[in-house]
Amino acid sequence: MTVKHDFISENQVLGNVQHKVALPALIGSTGVTADNFGRKVIPAGTVVGGSTSFLDDSQAVLSAGQDANAQGVLEHDVDVTAGNATGTVIIFGFVNTARIPNVTVSDAAKKSLAGKVTFFNRQ
Repeated sequence: MTVKHDFISENQVLGNVQHKVALPALIGSTGVTADNFGRKVIPAGTVVGGSTSFLDDSQAVLSAGQDANAQGVLEHDVDVTAGNATGTVIIFGFVNTARIPNVTVSDAAKKSLAGKVTFFNRQ
């Protein structure tokens, strides 16, 4: 009898895992489109933010697509299928955009996070 095992490896978006600061935050499900299986997953490397700082308010909900109010970058995928979920947000570090092929980091997000998160593209 053959047993098949599926393994999932998370995408490592950090260019240097030792020089980072990442904190838990509540990630919102509003505006996230479900995939073909009905799951709503925000990919690692997505810039998240909002009008309320999650550093000052632990109940603040961050959302994808808030580039002008960017507060950080998701370190891992966040599944918001069942609603808001906790995710890990990089607030200081080095993010390799070559490792996040399905995510585009806008100039507005880069400007909002300047001096906190450095984006670079290395294969």
